[in-house]
Amino acid sequence: MLALAIFIVTLVFVIWQPRGLGIGWSALAGAGVALATGVVGWGDVGTVWGIVWDATFTFVALIVISVILDEAGFFAWAALHVARWGGGNGRKLFPLVVLLGAAIAAMFANDGAALLLTPIVLAILLRLDFPAAGAMAFTVTCGFIADTASLPLVVSNLVNIVTANYFGIPFGRYASVMVPVNLVSVAVTLLVLWLWFRRDIPARYRLEALEQPRQAIRDPAIFRSAFPLLALLLIAYFVTAPFGVPIALVTGVAAVFMMAIAGRWGSGGRGASIGLTKVLLGAPWQIVLFSLGMYLVVYGLGNAWLTSASTAVLTWLAAQGSFVATIGTGVAVAILASVMNNMPATLVGALAIDAAEVPALTRELMIYANVVGNDLGPKLTPIGSLATLLWLHVLAGKGQRITWGQYMKVGLILTPPVLLATLIALWIWLPLVQ
Repeated sequence: MLALAIFIVTLVFVIWQPRGLGIGWSALAGAGVALATGVVGWGDVGTVWGIVWDATFTFVALIVISVILDEAGFFAWAALHVARWGGGNGRKLFPLVVLLGAAIAAMFANDGAALLLTPIVLAILLRLDFPAAGAMAFTVTCGFIADTASLPLVVSNLVNIVTANYFGIPFGRYASVMVPVNLVSVAVTLLVLWLWFRRDIPARYRLEALEQPRQAIRDPAIFRSAFPLLALLLIAYFVTAPFGVPIALVTGVAAVFMMAIAGRWGSGGRGASIGLTKVLLGAPWQIVLFSLGMYLVVYGLGNAWLTSASTAVLTWLAAQGSFVATIGTGVAVAILASVMNNMPATLVGALAIDAAEVPALTRELMIYANVVGNDLGPKLTPIGSLATLLWLHVLAGKGQRITWGQYMKVGLILTPPVLLATLIALWIWLPLVQ
C-alpha cells in the first residue's frame, strides 16, 4: 500500500504541476520518498538508470533536432506543401495531414509530431478561415496520429526504445516487424477519424490565402542539410545496431552536427538565424529527471506486488493461445497506460513479460503487444502520456481549448478499433517474419 500511495501522489503532482513545478522534480521527489521508506533500494537506482538512459537521451537529442528544424521553417514548409497538394479540397487535405503527421512521428517521435506539427497546422487553418468544427477536426487528428503512427521505428516513441533495449531487439528486426503493423495502424486511424469528423471537414478552402512554401524557410543552410542528414541518421541506425552502439550516441552525433550548422560554428556564427542557447534551454531536460524518478517509483510498486500480479495475468493469457495472449496483453497494458501513464506502464509490462514462462513465439508477440498497447492506449485518456498533456497545454496557449471530457469522448470511441486492428495485424504478421 505504501508503494501504491507513493505512486499515486507522484502521478498527481506530475499531472497537476502546481505553481509550474516541473514533472522531473515531482518524479524525483517521489523517488526520494521511495528510497527513504525502503520501497526501493539504492541498488535499484543503477538498474533503473540502465533501463532508461538510452531512451531518455535519444529523446532529448531528437527534440533538439526537431526544434532546430522547426526554427528553420522545415515543418512549416512541409505543411504548406501539403496544404497546396490538397488543391483547395478539404476532404483531400484531411488524409494528407494524417500522412504528414505519420511521417513526422516515425522519424521525430510522437512528442515532436504532436507538439511541433499541431501549432503549424493551426496557423494554416486560421489563414484558410476554417470554421471552428473543421479546425477542431484537424487539431484532434494531429494529436491522435502522432501516437497511433509512432510504432514503426525504435526511435518513434520512448516506449519503443525502452522495450527494444530491455529485450535486446535490434533496430532492423524491430522495423521488420513493426513497419507493416504501423501501416495498418495509420490506415485504421485515418478511417475512424474520417468517419468521426467527415461532417466537420469543409469541402473547399482558399489556396490563395497561403504563402509559397519557400517563404517559410528561415534558415536555408539548415533546410538544405535536413534531408541528407536525416537520411544518414536513418541509415546509421541500421548500420550501427549490430555493433551494439547506443541509439542515444547515434542521435546525439546527429544533433551536434545540426547544432554546428545552426550556430555556424567555425565561421564566427555568421549567417546563423537560430539561437542555440534557446534551443538547448528549451530541450526537455525535465524528461531525464522524470524518467529516472518515475521509473524508480514504478519499480518499487513492481517489487511490492504489481509485477507478480501482472505476470500471473500474462501467464494465464498465454495459456489461452497466441491470439488471446497478443490481444489480451495489448488491451491490458493499454488500459494500464491510460490510468497510470504509458512510461511506467511500459516498465511494468516489460518486467511482467520477462518473468512470465511462456513459449518463445508467444513471448515475442507479448513484447510487441506491450509496445502497441503503450503507444496507442494513452489516447484513451488525457493522462495516458506526457505528450498528450503537453499537447493540450500548447493548444490552450493557442486559444484552442479541449476539455478532458471532449478529449475522452473522442478517445474512447476512436482508440479501441485502432488498437484491436493493430494487434490483430501484429498477430498475423510476426509469425511470417520469424
